[in-house]
Amino acid sequence: MQKLESFRKYYNERQLRSLQESQPNWGVTVRTVGHYIHQPKASYPDARHPNPYYFDWNKGRVLHEFQLIYISNGQGTFEAEGVNETKVRAGTAFLLFPGVWHRYHPSEETGWEEFWVGFEGHYADYLMKQDCFKPSAPFINIGFSTELLNVFIQLIENVKYEGVAYSQLSSCLITQLLGLIYSSALAGSTPSQDKKKVIHEARFKLHESIYQNMDMELLAGELNVSYPWFRKTFKEIMGIAPGQYHMNLRIEKACKLLKETELPVAKVSDHLGFESEFYFSRIFKKKTGLAPRHYRLKDSNR
Repeated sequence: MQKLESFRKYYNERQLRSLQESQPNWGVTVRTVGHYIHQPKASYPDARHPNPYYFDWNKGRVLHEFQLIYISNGQGTFEAEGVNETKVRAGTAFLLFPGVWHRYHPSEETGWEEFWVGFEGHYADYLMKQDCFKPSAPFINIGFSTELLNVFIQLIENVKYEGVAYSQLSSCLITQLLGLIYSSALAGSTPSQDKKKVIHEARFKLHESIYQNMDMELLAGELNVSYPWFRKTFKEIMGIAPGQYHMNLRIEKACKLLKETELPVAKVSDHLGFESEFYFSRIFKKKTGLAPRHYRLKDSNR
């Protein structure tokens, strides 16, 4: 998955009034939206957050809006009024409610990658009154969700460039995000879903690591499961062993580089972390039926 640059946007009261006067918001108003990769051992939250979004861990924070936060990578800790300190892992979303004290931070060892959106409005109030959305149960286990990430990315791009009717489009995208969260919350947690959660987290890590070799036994350890269980369960859910799944991702990326760039085959091999051009070419031909050079020539002749 493509790495995103960090982005954050906050609307002050004057900007919100101007938006409401110029563009109808359909009952859901975006207050803040962003994406940030917080590195291990760095202070949190980032000091560039404005008041009242910045907070000190010892004091915590109370907001006047709803927020949805999705942790796509890493892990950390969350605590809120009525919610004991809880470990948060990648693939977890949590909701913040107006007037409810809370605090959270990533692990110093792993850091985390977070997507967030803050919102308010009469339709937002209605949506957040659904039974599955409760301040006492703020966590929703999503796992690795390309659909959720894609909607977040669309929302960020929409806010970043502020195109025609971007306020209305933001309302639609936030509603779509809440719909995805709602579906996941209704699904609850079963042993089968717990297995899928582990495999979704593994898929995310594999997508993030297409530029290097991956030790699947070490990955299983990071997921707190045994390697035999991990390999069997991954194959059961995905229909392919994790090593082959990862290799297919790398070969797909190699195909894209060969089609869309003029990088020499040796550079493509090196870029994707293969041990040698010879090994890369052998694997590529095994997967596609063509040597890398012939694949590029065939594509250019179409």
